Amino acid sequence: MNPMSLDGVKVLDLSRILAGPTATQLLGDLGADIVKVERPGEGDDTRHWGPPYVTGKDGQPTGESAYYLCANRNKRSIAIDIAAPEGFTLVLRLLERADILVENYKVGGLAKYGLAYAQLKERFPRLVYCSITGFGQTGPNAHRAGYDFLIQGMGGIMSLTGEPDGDPMKVGVGIADVMTGMFATVGILAALRHRDATGVGQHIDISLLDAQIAWLVNAGTNYLMSRKKPSRLGNGHPNIVPYQVFDTADSPMILAVGNDGQFRRFCDSTGLRELASDPLYATNLARVENRERLCELIARCLRSRRRAEWLAKFEGVGVPCGPVNDLEQVFADPHVQARGAELTLAYPGSATGSVSLLANPLKLSETPVSYRHAPPKLDEHREDVLADWLGSANRSNSE
Repeated sequence: MNPMSLDGVKVLDLSRILAGPTATQLLGDLGADIVKVERPGEGDDTRHWGPPYVTGKDGQPTGESAYYLCANRNKRSIAIDIAAPEGFTLVLRLLERADILVENYKVGGLAKYGLAYAQLKERFPRLVYCSITGFGQTGPNAHRAGYDFLIQGMGGIMSLTGEPDGDPMKVGVGIADVMTGMFATVGILAALRHRDATGVGQHIDISLLDAQIAWLVNAGTNYLMSRKKPSRLGNGHPNIVPYQVFDTADSPMILAVGNDGQFRRFCDSTGLRELASDPLYATNLARVENRERLCELIARCLRSRRRAEWLAKFEGVGVPCGPVNDLEQVFADPHVQARGAELTLAYPGSATGSVSLLANPLKLSETPVSYRHAPPKLDEHREDVLADWLGSANRSNSE
C-alpha cells in the first residue's frame, strides 16, 4: 500500500451534519485515523436526512441516508454519552492518543462536559483543537446556532445569486458548510505542522459566516473597492462579457469569453464579425458597459443553431464553451468517468453490497488518497477503536 500524507495522525471527531464531517472526511482520505464519536441511539443527525436511503436486500431503507454517506467515509464510529461520567472518562482516554479534536457544538457547548479547549489545553498541550461554529467564538452573535441556509443569506451570496428580477437564491448544495470544512482542514494542517515543529498545539476558531464572507472572493472585493452594491446577474459575470448561459435552438449552453482575442474568434465563427471592431464591444470594458445590448445580439444569433453545432464550432477555434449538464449527464461523461469521480465502496447489508460516493478530487503522485472504510454504521467500530487506541477490547464506556 502506498504511504499516505497523514499516516499515524489520530483525529477524534465530535462533529456532525456537514462542515465538520467534510473536514474530517478529507483528513481521513489523506490517511488520518478518524474516530467519529456519536450520540448513543441517534448518531449523526444526517443519518436520518432522507430519502434517499441505502436500500437493504429486502428492498427496505437501512437507515443510512445519502446525505450521511456524502461526508463520512474513512471514519470509524463509536457511540459515547459524553454527559455520563464514564463517557467523559473514555473521551479523555482517547484524547491521550489524539492529535486533533474537531467539534461543532455551539459556543460553550462542550464546557459543561469539561471538554472545552480551555479545560483541555493544560492536560493535552500538543492537541490541535478545531471549533466550527456558525458565528465564531467572539462577537455579538457568537451564541447563535449556525445553519447553512441562514449563513448564505447573512453572508451575502444569496444577494448575488438569482435572476435580476427574481428572488435571492441559495446555492443548490450546502456550500457554506462545505467551504467552512475546507478552510477548517487547511487550518488543521497548518496547526499540525506547527505542533510537529514546536510541540505546541492550538485552538482553531472557524465560523460559517467568516468562511462565507471569505469566499465572496472577487464579488466581495469588487464591493470593497467600489462600495457599490452589486445587482444579481443571473448566470452573467460582473466583470466579463459575454460570460453566461445562452439558449440555442435546442438546449442551453455556456459561453465564457475571457479576453478580446477570444471575442474576435467568437465573432468570426458566428458571422458577427462587425462586433469585433465596433468600439461599443471591441474591449471587455466596453462589453461590460454595453452588456444588455450585446447579449441580445448574441442570444438572437445562438438560437439559430443546435447546441452541438455551436460547441463543435467554438471548441474548434478556442472559444471557451460547454453544455449545462444535469447530474445524469455529468456521471455519464467519458472524461468524468476517466477521472474517477464516482467511487464504489463495499457496504454489507445494502441491496447491491456496495454504495456509490463522490471521489476525492486530489491526485497526489507520491501519497495518493485512499478509501479504507465506507461510512460507518452507528457504533460499528467500538471494539476496533478501543483496541487500536487504548489497547483494550472493552466494549463498555468505562475503564
